[in-house]
Amino acid sequence: MLSDLLVLDLTRVLAGPYCTLLFSDLGARVVKVESPSGDDTRRWGPPYPGGESGYYLSVNRGKESLVVDLKDERGAAVVRDLARKADVIVENFKVGDLERYGLDYASVAAANPRVVYVSITGFGQDGPRAKEPGYDAAMQAQSGLLAMTGEPGGPPVKLGVAWIDVLTGLHAATGALAALHRRERTGEGARLDVSLFDVALASLVNQAQNALLTGEAPPRLGSAHPTIVPYQSFEAADGGVVVAVGNDSQFARLCAVLGTGELAADPRFATNDGRVANRSVLVPLLAGVIRRRQAAELLAACRSAGVPATPVTTLPDALADEQATARGMVVEGAHPTIGALPMVASPLWHAQGPDGRSLGLAPAPGAAPVPPLLAQHTRAVLERELGLSAAEVDALAAAGVVRVLG
Repeated sequence: MLSDLLVLDLTRVLAGPYCTLLFSDLGARVVKVESPSGDDTRRWGPPYPGGESGYYLSVNRGKESLVVDLKDERGAAVVRDLARKADVIVENFKVGDLERYGLDYASVAAANPRVVYVSITGFGQDGPRAKEPGYDAAMQAQSGLLAMTGEPGGPPVKLGVAWIDVLTGLHAATGALAALHRRERTGEGARLDVSLFDVALASLVNQAQNALLTGEAPPRLGSAHPTIVPYQSFEAADGGVVVAVGNDSQFARLCAVLGTGELAADPRFATNDGRVANRSVLVPLLAGVIRRRQAAELLAACRSAGVPATPVTTLPDALADEQATARGMVVEGAHPTIGALPMVASPLWHAQGPDGRSLGLAPAPGAAPVPPLLAQHTRAVLERELGLSAAEVDALAAAGVVRVLG
């Protein structure tokens, strides 16, 4: 779908690489520019299969690794030459840092006015905190997310994934695609200013809106929902389950499953507003009944009654679930040091044309693109994109300006 685009990836760690992963998964050529030491996440492990970290492998599929020393003017010139050809540039340097290399938006756009230039930072390009770095855990705290996460009366709890980084990558990719669409109409490029802090606040959706309306901070509710009850995890006799009742009729059916029809008829619990107001009374009553049921039997009964309920599964179990298998959510590719490398598939690969035929985004079995080794594509990129000869690349490598593999 995006095979005609060249994306220059000047990012590292997660938010930026996740953005460019989406472009790679949709068919764009993504050149990942790395320092001689490589993306920080190459050293974030274990595990390290074949010498590569699992963290790095998770967000760099299908990219080409070009190692350049930007601190050497010859290296900066190489990247500037690539920037003149790029359709999209994604960077997550500190505000102002790329000016010293002539790779800031103003410099790049002067030579390539059609470029879509995406800057990802912690707090944005302006404001009193613009110069501060941004890290996901810090943003969870700064945005109010950490304060609302955890069990009632307990300490704040960080999410188990750098969720704000991921959401920032998604916002950045969406904005870049919109800017490319605009370019088709106007011929003009654009600069996108995307910050983790802005994305964190925007992604708090109903919680943020409610805080604006009431001026009150959301309480910690564990797995429970602030405005729907019951909508949380419970402990069955042999494991955790989540019951996600979305309306009054589902609650009545849940009560029938549990043999507690009197609760559905109780005016305190008959409506969602009543259940929210009387959460502290209702939830312990439900928990006591659920605790006596076997998880599989309870879930089957809920499914038959049309009550949304699921087991609390581990991540390996989720990846092995029959639905994940049916949807092809685990793919394999041939990695040069690891061998057969399992990866989580892109959820975008199911795209079809109007005739129902696949658009061909999903790879053939065993042939998924894999993340690159450090400097794996330096020579190929310089020769293909910039027309350098093998001797010219060798000279740059000998001078330490670039690094080639092998």
